[in-house]
Amino acid sequence: MTKRILIMGLPGAGKTTLAEALQTRLDAQDKKTVWLNADRVRTEYNDWDFSEAGRIRQSKRMRELADRLECDYAIADFVAPLVEMRKNYNADYTVWVDTIDSGRFEDTNKAFVAPDVYDVRVTEQDADKWAEIIVNNILRHYE
Repeated sequence: MTKRILIMGLPGAGKTTLAEALQTRLDAQDKKTVWLNADRVRTEYNDWDFSEAGRIRQSKRMRELADRLECDYAIADFVAPLVEMRKNYNADYTVWVDTIDSGRFEDTNKAFVAPDVYDVRVTEQDADKWAEIIVNNILRHYE
């Protein structure tokens, strides 16, 4: 059964860089891993609606895509500023990339609710270091 990993945080915090490093490290451990990047998914669906309804729709879409995958781990890299979005994705493992105080989009900054629940809080932009920590935690937890 696919385990869903959520990498969330403000735009520009380093989510995408971390997701790529995490996928590389999991693949190196012979884990089949698929990475769902929110911008690529929005492009595929031609859906650039950042209203609350649009954001909720995107979180449900990310979950549906992850649930269709046949892999060990599905990594979803998206802002997920709202608690409801995080609940919709229903991650097995959540990484909060908390490396900046505000992102490049004021509407997202205003909407962003810092998570109360997460497995790892990344506090510096060092994707290789954090990917190693996260992979070790995930493998200890799920293997």
